[in-house]
Amino acid sequence: MITQHIRIKDFSYELPDERIAKYPLKERDNSKLLVYDKGTITEDVFTSLPDYIPEGMLMIFNNTKVIQARLHFRKKRENTADGTTAEGALIEVFCLEPALPKEYQTNFLTKGCVQWYCIVGNLKKWKTGILSREVQIAGETVILECERKATHGTSWVIEFRWNSNHTWAEILDGIGELPIPPYLNRKTEESDKTTYQTVYSKIKGSVAAPTAGLHFTERVLESLDRKGVERDELTLHVGAGTFKPVKSEEIGSHDMHTEHIAVKRTTIERLIAHGGEAVAVGTTSVRTLESLYYMGIKAMNGEEELHVEQWMPYDTTIAHPTVMESLKALLSYMQKRDMEVLHSSTQIIIAPGYHYHIVKRMVTNFHQPQSTLLLLVSAFVKGDWRKIYDYALSHDFRFLSYGDSSILIP
Repeated sequence: MITQHIRIKDFSYELPDERIAKYPLKERDNSKLLVYDKGTITEDVFTSLPDYIPEGMLMIFNNTKVIQARLHFRKKRENTADGTTAEGALIEVFCLEPALPKEYQTNFLTKGCVQWYCIVGNLKKWKTGILSREVQIAGETVILECERKATHGTSWVIEFRWNSNHTWAEILDGIGELPIPPYLNRKTEESDKTTYQTVYSKIKGSVAAPTAGLHFTERVLESLDRKGVERDELTLHVGAGTFKPVKSEEIGSHDMHTEHIAVKRTTIERLIAHGGEAVAVGTTSVRTLESLYYMGIKAMNGEEELHVEQWMPYDTTIAHPTVMESLKALLSYMQKRDMEVLHSSTQIIIAPGYHYHIVKRMVTNFHQPQSTLLLLVSAFVKGDWRKIYDYALSHDFRFLSYGDSSILIP
């Protein structure tokens, strides 16, 4: 199979709107759990997840935190032809990733002025000028301005300026709106600020939640600990590209979005101690773990830049070392540079034809038709995705971000 020639229409299924969960369950861990074990499908409840993870295995979670990335500005009142005034157009600015400073945490701690790559809604109504709005943050009146600086692909570089001593993180928390997925077809509600975050979220930067993690509660985590399952965390900041549909007939013409990752050196050491094997919670953890293998190859080849290009895994001209060789090379790369945390990026696309290296079990939700996430699942279960999704549809499973979960054991 030539992966680039896969037709996305072969990964379609009928998803009725009523099967999309618009809200989460009251108790996160009461969601249904589909169990796929080497071709056999059963079902359980999420609180039973530890029963399907062997003692001593290493389980990896994505600890990214969703930011309130959606900002709204109203253009200044405009004079109409009859001499009255009309309220100006509503402009939405959706922050995607930092432009200046580029490092997430530095950007969030910056005061006074930052730049971000953004998608602008109702752009035709904002041809020129500076948008501003007055907001109350901790009892203080703050004027926030935004100005278009340059185009960046399909997005814009937007400069934000404010007249207070608040950090950008405080500004976003005070003015921004949490960007829930568009397929929920509803406005963000106050409850989403809690329910659309994992209980272990820590590092701000995502514009979408790593939704497989939304089912976990403290009691499930404690149950995993009692079982003897080891836990570790990494960070992949989920971008808006996670919702980007595949519009080309063949996936070879689809451009994957870049995602930024941070992995501690101790995590690489623990992966090595576990034979280079892990259970991944969510497709974001999957993409990060599998990208580490290819970053190790780049480190072995003496490359300084470890960014993983989209089609690198399918390049038959490069040598493919063992997982342990690759991870040890990556660890050596970090040790020589006295790096406690590896900051890099990936565009990896995982689709049928891909050979998994590190991920041995996967916890994941049910994904949209014709999505790259469905391709990733298909590659993991060796093409058995339709059997899984037919079962889920016929057994009242809830789909997408706030829906039910699965544990996949290939």
